[in-house]
Amino acid sequence: MIAKASVKYVRVSPTKVRPVIDMIRGKDVRSSQAMLTVINKGSTKMVSKVLKSAVSNAKQKGLTEDQLYVSKIYADQGAVWKRWRAASFGRATGVLKKTTHLTIELDLITK
Repeated sequence: MIAKASVKYVRVSPTKVRPVIDMIRGKDVRSSQAMLTVINKGSTKMVSKVLKSAVSNAKQKGLTEDQLYVSKIYADQGAVWKRWRAASFGRATGVLKKTTHLTIELDLITK
């Protein structure tokens, strides 16, 4: 692992983030950024921000984007916010608002 970036308590379900991160896992950074601009999902903006942060962390060590690829990327479930919603006959039903912890690790491309 050369560089790492993470974000916690993002207000999106991890099941909605995982298809997006599966598309860029193992790809180089340039093609990953290009793919995230084309994918039509709501979580791509958040994933691209974290990827940009990881690249910036790698640049602090003197590396460029061409030398890096996404070695590990995972979305774990964070805290669940419990809320109540009105239901019929004067009852209330529970609503679970899930959060995500997203982590991206970059590594050097070996040829």
